[in-house]
Amino acid sequence: MEAQELLRRVVDGDQGAWDEVVRQFGGLVWSVARSFRLSSAATDDVVQTVWLRLAEHCGKIRQPERLASWLATTTRNEALRVIRGQSRLSPSAMEDDTVEPTASSIEDLVTDDDTLRAVLIAFAKLSPDDQALLRLLCAVPPLDYESIAEVLGRPIGSIGPTRARCLDRLRRLLPAGLNPKEELT
Repeated sequence: MEAQELLRRVVDGDQGAWDEVVRQFGGLVWSVARSFRLSSAATDDVVQTVWLRLAEHCGKIRQPERLASWLATTTRNEALRVIRGQSRLSPSAMEDDTVEPTASSIEDLVTDDDTLRAVLIAFAKLSPDDQALLRLLCAVPPLDYESIAEVLGRPIGSIGPTRARCLDRLRRLLPAGLNPKEELT
């Protein structure tokens, strides 16, 4: 079902349509929120606020076909608002509330796949900017380059070349002899 129809049904109070919006775009909202490396509680608050904003504005969205972009931008803006609020705190007050960038993800805890583990370890060594770009490129539902550029505040023409450089850096961080491209053939 298209976003315009989903939003119309949400405005009409259809709980099933709301559930479908959350199912289709929840991964995207979480991906963008996590890319700012906030604490778990702050990330939860950002995501909850984004869904609240959608509930408040779903009847006013001018381009429903760009709902993914609207959600990504709203998530980015909310995360930046939280970061600005945290910057008023002293560094020692924030220390306990930040997430270690190399903290284990759920994938690390539930799989023994050596390739996945190696990729996750290499990914954690990338710069925060590279990690944010790669997370957005893997968002579900997929974002177009225009939306990614908007979220990151970069020119659209830089996304493809930057993506290639990020993936090259990731490949170089992988253990010797591990090339995910070769395993696909």
